Amino acid sequence: MTVDFKGRVAIVTGAGGGLGRAHALALAARGARVLVNDLGGAVDGSGGSVGAAQKVVDEIVAAGGQALANGASVTDFAAVQAMVQQAVDAWGRVDVLVNNAGILRDKSFAKMDMDDFRLVVDVHLMGAANCCKAVWPHMVAQNYGRIVMTTSSTGLYGNFGQANYGAAKLAQVGLMQTLAIEGAKYGIRVNALAPTAATRMTEGLLPAEVLAALKPEAVVPAMLVLAHESAPTRAILCAGAGGFEAAHITLTEGIHLGLDDDTPEQLAARLDEVLARTDGEQVPQSGAAQAQLEVGKAMAVHA
Repeated sequence: MTVDFKGRVAIVTGAGGGLGRAHALALAARGARVLVNDLGGAVDGSGGSVGAAQKVVDEIVAAGGQALANGASVTDFAAVQAMVQQAVDAWGRVDVLVNNAGILRDKSFAKMDMDDFRLVVDVHLMGAANCCKAVWPHMVAQNYGRIVMTTSSTGLYGNFGQANYGAAKLAQVGLMQTLAIEGAKYGIRVNALAPTAATRMTEGLLPAEVLAALKPEAVVPAMLVLAHESAPTRAILCAGAGGFEAAHITLTEGIHLGLDDDTPEQLAARLDEVLARTDGEQVPQSGAAQAQLEVGKAMAVHA
């Protein structure tokens, strides 16, 4: 099977440089018409110019592809709606959305200004939600859509100095889980990508040889698979330096204690059993799985 995108229309946000640029170039090289979105601001989200997006468009066109530039901020829903309409007006549809736009405002939580916390959540989470909302009716109408969220190992597992970024990135996974359920009957598949890549966000943080291995292009194959017509749905793929893994949010088998005056003491005494990872651990298909497991254990005791 060839992973191609002939006849497909893709929107990639934050595509003026780094990972987003690599995504846009790869989609175009495999046949997609690509709307390249980038605010053109600094890493912290300040400033803005459509120049960065236009430069990537020029690269795509020079290579024989079709592309358009867009400078909307993903935090501006009206501008995002206009961006999606720009793609629809030019090419008649939107098949793929890659939510890649993001900023950093790193500091330890103790020293972090709450405005910086809010802004990072606004760009990553609300930006992704705005873009999903804008493409959703088009994908529903055509009974086809592929959405790729960009999560992070910081969101999945934590990282010092990135409470705002981590919160926003795991929130994208929560958005992905529900959109995948709601989109299933419309042929919309929604997945998340956790990249490890050297971009201008990581400059100065890693040694040169590590940066060389972590080129953005090494993450792109995972994005292409998640954006393709053969994509899974509700997958969290991790990618970097040519390696690929999957992350799962799981539920342990746990125990049933009932509710007595000493249940807190019982739980404290048996907490290791609750936390234990066994063959009974599962990857829930929806949030209802937790209630089903708990009620099932309770019913078994009273049967």
